[in-house]
Amino acid sequence: GSCRHRCCLGRNNACWVPGARRAHCYCDSYCQRTGDCCQDYHSVCRRAAVGCAVGPWGPWSGCSSPCGVGSKARSRQVTVPPRHGGEPCPDLKQRRGCLGEHPTCGTAK
Repeated sequence: GSCRHRCCLGRNNACWVPGARRAHCYCDSYCQRTGDCCQDYHSVCRRAAVGCAVGPWGPWSGCSSPCGVGSKARSRQVTVPPRHGGEPCPDLKQRRGCLGEHPTCGTAK
C-alpha cells in the first residue's frame, strides 16, 4: 500500500490503506511505534515533519512534606509542538523523593 494521498497525525486507526496479503498498513505517525507503517510512509509523510522541542527544566518545588518523606517536582514547557508526524515530546514533568527538615519538625528520631 501507498501513503501518497493519506498521511495522518497522531494515532489514527482509520488512517490505513490496503497492503500486501490483505493486511492493513498505516500512514499515521503512531505507525512508527507499532511497526506497521506502509513502505513509503517515511518518504511521503515525514517530509515536512517537525519534532517536538522543549525548554529547560524549571526549578524543583519545595518538599511536599515539611517533616519526613515527601516529594519534589519540576516541569518544562513545549516550545515547538510536533507536527506532521515529527518526534513526540519527551516527559514534561519530573518527580523525586525528598526529606522535609523544617526547623519546627523537632529532633526526636
